[in-house]
Amino acid sequence: MIGRLNHIAIAVPDIDAATALYRDTLGAQVSDAVPQPDHGVTTVFIELPNTKVELLEPLGEGSPIAKFLERNPAGGIHHICYEVDDITRARDRLQQEGLRVLGDGEPKIGAHGKPVLFLHPKDLTGTLVELEEA
Repeated sequence: MIGRLNHIAIAVPDIDAATALYRDTLGAQVSDAVPQPDHGVTTVFIELPNTKVELLEPLGEGSPIAKFLERNPAGGIHHICYEVDDITRARDRLQQEGLRVLGDGEPKIGAHGKPVLFLHPKDLTGTLVELEEA
């Protein structure tokens, strides 16, 4: 059911410093920073030949990334995103298997303009998993 690895997301306390590290030190191609108010984050995507790395910085009060950074002040891997062909069908199948979808269970539009869902990390070996419709 899961397809290609879409991205690995890293929560960072300073997106400008993290962007400079990837761009200037590691020589990566990086996107502009884009506020995602519906998700409480600002994102930068690092383009790699086979996938992307997403940098996440808190945006506004109640950001889930702010809570993550309280526990991990230096930042760290926040989630892994896999592509699926049909997000509603994937959600229904995974819920039948006993996996929990975070939030209200309905897909939301993610940073790439496509429907996304998050699955509870306790159901997936301690890893927060995002599903994105391909």
